Amino acid sequence: MKKYFAIVAMVAAFTFGMTPSVIAQDEVAEEAAQEQVDSVAEEAVDSVAEEAPAVEEAVAPVEEEEGLHKTLKTKFIEGDAGFMSLVAIALVLGLAFCIERIIYLTLAQVNTRKFLATIAEKVKANKIEEGIAFAAGTRGPVAQLAKKALQNLNSDDQNDIATIERTINIEAEVQGAYLEENCSWITLFIAMAPSLGFLGTVIGMVQAFDDIERAGDISPTVVAGGMKVALITTIFGIVVALILQVFYNYILSRVEALNSNMEEAAMSLLDTCVKSPKCKK
Repeated sequence: MKKYFAIVAMVAAFTFGMTPSVIAQDEVAEEAAQEQVDSVAEEAVDSVAEEAPAVEEAVAPVEEEEGLHKTLKTKFIEGDAGFMSLVAIALVLGLAFCIERIIYLTLAQVNTRKFLATIAEKVKANKIEEGIAFAAGTRGPVAQLAKKALQNLNSDDQNDIATIERTINIEAEVQGAYLEENCSWITLFIAMAPSLGFLGTVIGMVQAFDDIERAGDISPTVVAGGMKVALITTIFGIVVALILQVFYNYILSRVEALNSNMEEAAMSLLDTCVKSPKCKK
């Protein structure tokens, strides 16, 4: 642009007979104007550059979130909707059983020592009926053991120590079965999820070989479709199995803790019943 104005000035000088001083003044004025425009442009670029990182930081999380969601959705569709739906159903049902077990086991947990101390005080004071009512109003397997033991102790024909011990052992087995209820379904879905994934893998391989047979050529383009289905279904099946396995191990740990509480409670209840005057030795 500077050269353009210089050429215009020279043409004007030759055409209209302008003096060299006028030309020089025009050039100086043009240079000053050009420098002012350049400085303004540089300041605008700097301000935009300073604001750009903040804009990128604000937009980046949204783009990443949308990218992850779209990626999972795309991979789910690419993995053959039939088998991927079965894997998703296995995940949903497995999580439903896991949540049900976790809620049940959480509600079954009580302060065992405090509960047994209360039962012992009521038996010592010969308030067995109150002890039975207290055990009936308390949730959990330990309370059920105490209820059965006190009911035998309060009876006239089943209050001997052998019968009470046998009753406690039988009730402990029943309560242990209740604690492990529906766990077999969780193990089923843990085994089913990767099996469905492997089944999708086999079908994807068969599809790849069918594509090769139809095309009459082995090329990455021909094989890629079937191989993609095979790998995606396997990945999702293994991920579902891992998620359910974590919940299942947590559930087993809670079951083991409650079984330990029941063993401790059984010994304490037997000792409490033996000390009662109503117990036949």
